[in-house]
Amino acid sequence: MEVDPEVRSEQLIQESMFGVLDAVLVALVVGFGSWWLLKKRQQPEPAAAKSYSIQPTNLGTQSTDNSFIKKLKSSGRSLVVFYGSQTGTAEEFAGRLAKEGIRYRLKGMVADPEECDMEELTNLKDIPNSLAVFCLATYGEGDPTDNAMEFYEWLQNGDPDFTGLNYAVFGLGNKTYEHYNEVAKRVDKRLDELGATRVYELGLGDDDANIEDDFITWKDKFWPAVCEFFGIEATGEDVSVRQYRLTEHPEVPNDRIYTGEVARLHSLRNQRAPFDAKNPFLAPIRINRELHKSGDRSCMHIEFDIEGSKIRYDTGSDHLAVYPINNKELVNKLGELLNVDLDTVITLTNTDEESSKKHPFPCPCSYRTALTHYLDITSNPRTHILKELIEYTKDPQEQEKLRSMASTTPEGKQLYNHWIIQENRNIVHVLEDLPSCKPALDHLCELLPRLQARYYSISSSPKVFPTTVHITAVLVQYETPTGRINKGVATSWLATKQPSQSEVSVTAPIYIRRSQFRLPTRAQTPIIMIGPGTGLAPFRGFIQERSQLKDEGKLIGDTILYFGCRKKAEDFIYEEELSEYVQKGVLTMHVAFSRDQVHKVYVTHLLEKNMDEIWKVIGENNGHLYVCG
Repeated sequence: MEVDPEVRSEQLIQESMFGVLDAVLVALVVGFGSWWLLKKRQQPEPAAAKSYSIQPTNLGTQSTDNSFIKKLKSSGRSLVVFYGSQTGTAEEFAGRLAKEGIRYRLKGMVADPEECDMEELTNLKDIPNSLAVFCLATYGEGDPTDNAMEFYEWLQNGDPDFTGLNYAVFGLGNKTYEHYNEVAKRVDKRLDELGATRVYELGLGDDDANIEDDFITWKDKFWPAVCEFFGIEATGEDVSVRQYRLTEHPEVPNDRIYTGEVARLHSLRNQRAPFDAKNPFLAPIRINRELHKSGDRSCMHIEFDIEGSKIRYDTGSDHLAVYPINNKELVNKLGELLNVDLDTVITLTNTDEESSKKHPFPCPCSYRTALTHYLDITSNPRTHILKELIEYTKDPQEQEKLRSMASTTPEGKQLYNHWIIQENRNIVHVLEDLPSCKPALDHLCELLPRLQARYYSISSSPKVFPTTVHITAVLVQYETPTGRINKGVATSWLATKQPSQSEVSVTAPIYIRRSQFRLPTRAQTPIIMIGPGTGLAPFRGFIQERSQLKDEGKLIGDTILYFGCRKKAEDFIYEEELSEYVQKGVLTMHVAFSRDQVHKVYVTHLLEKNMDEIWKVIGENNGHLYVCG
């Protein structure tokens, strides 16, 4: 599972309020006894709502030849690194492995399994010293990423003969999820079952801790194992090789470039269904209103118009992905630090002619467009970026600091964790605090990861709102240990998207992502929903749908909500709406206001108090329990 940094910030805010929720829930479940567990084993488990991000597919000219074997042979390569990525991290790790292969006499290439004929894996053994590495992320309830789905299903259900195939697997997951690194574990096991030879043990990266450290630790043992397996030695060659070639276009005026548009430039000018990650819908924002009544925090209710788009979504289960843009002040600061005219029009072209990704982002474009729409300039830079910055740094002490953080020594890892992770520096902060470091901006554009869509639970029911889709989003803004104010990329941008009475539409590129978090098939099945803070979002859709069914004269089961916030007068979101459902007889609501009394009261206290009610719903009446937040 690859976790979006902005979503993770919101999760941390909520966790600080409800940190004991998981522990109490575990105690409750255990207390229900083995009878219920055995009985429920035959029932479909309700999926816990987890946040994750979507990786937009890279733009640029794509190769129509899906034979990776042909590409390997024609370019004299023997290493192929496949990636299954939602947010770009797995793809980044794959690129680093392929690049480092030069040092170990294994010229490598990165490959997207969705663009390859994966049945050719059976022929990889025909290439001397060949090796297939898989960097695979897991998201949701143990699901493969979109681009690895077809390969994953073929591998699990097919019966290819992989005798002679050499392989290794590194997984990207999150230990807070039930199915931690499930995809990597299954692929590693299945390849072994089908006769392939495991060159090095399965690596498991935990994004809830420090996945960069996990990857480096695994990689530093992986390469010696590869050398021993093939009987080769490291060449000692420098692997800091530029992947993209810069071309500037001084003859092209910047107003000829479609600045201000994001992701698929052509598709945003010519909207055409179906809409997805590769082709987002430019949706008008009809409503953007504040939900908090007072206080210093903000929570937005935003409604996107999808009429005529043919976009469909399911109640509570699906999620809305929003493509944001970076803060222009941060973009301008980067240009100032590097003394670069951001309106210079450029093209970055892949020096690897066999690669399907010809450009790291749509080209030609200006530096400003790249930094605003395509590149992630707010996340913590990984160690390979710091390593590349060393050559651009003049001050010896600053050089040594970068060299240490990019190393694999215990001291270096500790420094990186403190200076980058704990003090939460992004690339702008790094350049501010290391003033002698002046990297070439085109090189930085090559190194920085792609700006990803942000992902939100949908807080509406299509049965009630068929032409709009709603989200509930906390404005992310916090002070770092260095005294800087960090702002969430998407929520800060969405806060500025206020619809007006003018004819000019306020829009945002969106698409729908499916999940397994859904209502029971039978409307009579009782449900308990536990949603502190914005965890309420998908349950708002659940409640809307059950209210609609009741209006149609259908029987509905007990619909019970546990909701927690700080103060009733400040952040009891959707209070009037929820109260109407209670009066209507649709909803039973238990609310905890943690700071409205001397002794703090949390949702967990209400759960403990109402154990008999909980037992009746899920133990005696076979109900479902949902947790979100």
